[in-house]
Amino acid sequence: MYESLGISSRVYEFGQEIIEGLKERFEKIDQVAEYNQLKVLSAMQKNRVSEACLGTSTGYGYNDLGRDTLEQVYADTFHAQAALVRPQITCGTHALAIALFGNLRPGDELLSIAGKPYDTLEEVIGIRPSKGSLAEYGITYRQVELHEDGSFDYEKIQEAINDRTKLVTIQRSKGYQTRPSFSVAQIGEAIAFVKKCRPELPCMVDNCYGEFVDVIEPTDVGADLMVGSLIKNPGGGLAPIGGYIVGKKELVENASYRMTSPGLGMEVGATLGVNQAFYQGFFLAPMVVKGALKGAIFAANVYEKLGFPVIPNGTEPRQDIIQAVTLGSPEGVVAFCKGIQAAAPVDSYVEPEPWDMPGYDSQVIMAAGAFVQGSSIELSADGPMKPPYAVYFQGGLTWEHAKLGILKSLQKLVDENLVRLP
Repeated sequence: MYESLGISSRVYEFGQEIIEGLKERFEKIDQVAEYNQLKVLSAMQKNRVSEACLGTSTGYGYNDLGRDTLEQVYADTFHAQAALVRPQITCGTHALAIALFGNLRPGDELLSIAGKPYDTLEEVIGIRPSKGSLAEYGITYRQVELHEDGSFDYEKIQEAINDRTKLVTIQRSKGYQTRPSFSVAQIGEAIAFVKKCRPELPCMVDNCYGEFVDVIEPTDVGADLMVGSLIKNPGGGLAPIGGYIVGKKELVENASYRMTSPGLGMEVGATLGVNQAFYQGFFLAPMVVKGALKGAIFAANVYEKLGFPVIPNGTEPRQDIIQAVTLGSPEGVVAFCKGIQAAAPVDSYVEPEPWDMPGYDSQVIMAAGAFVQGSSIELSADGPMKPPYAVYFQGGLTWEHAKLGILKSLQKLVDENLVRLP
């Protein structure tokens, strides 16, 4: 079957040798997934999820039992006071924008203590001028760079916090950077330090790609707000759209007034038939994340053995599902992405090309033959076409599909004489 899908015996055997050395690590991932599966199930049972919850609403969406119950399931799973889980939230960037605009006012200052945020947030904040940014509303922004080893610079954080600082944000995943992603424990230590400086200062965590990777989440270690996308980890590959915001009740409610309008908040928002996909996707999410994690670890070990810089490396603990591989050339990035696309169940016959994607400051190439457009919990890879020419691999609804994707990416690099197998 692998030969019929274009994988040579040499590439296949190289992959199998690596997998043999990963069995013990894969078992530990299975244990984390089992714990998280039970955690989600417990929250669903506690909130008496019923067949009626899988129904739909239209128009204003008043009294949508399924929507309201699902939000309580999210809140309980993530040990938070409240949650906003809606199809009206179009993506992770939108969820972050809602949380920021809902909780900041003119004259306030947003402080990032994890250095530069993800590219699409630059226009939300106003780092790059954009219509409707926080900057246009008189909300200023500061960031504290990380140490060279990727750790928090606590001395500079203390210096940066001032009377105008009204929200601290931490991005868990690396984004289009080659720094390590943060563990939940590291995030907890940073939040504790911020609270020591200013106990009342809210801390928000962009948790995209991090859900269910560990048995604890940022809300377990002091995060006042946690934000993510449903077409990443928590949607389990079934959510067709959506985002979530969980945390302290007042802060979540503030975000809801930005999502809809003042006076309406969480009371409106029809679900239009997505409830079943949201529930079932969340139920399956720990198992889907398990497969994606195994794929990321496999990718790290494959490309590390071939001499490419990878973050995290082949043995480091995983903090999210993203695997960065620095290929060092635009040809390498394009070939890698073509291999991932060729392994997809949808649009496998097309070849991705770099393009001017909205929200980015350089051309970006994306491979994503997904059932849901842009769903990066599904097998996908992307990267900006600029030095150091790193590609970011993530997803795979099953471990077996993630494995094929990595082998296919390697096959493409071999075929184009961009890499030689040992």
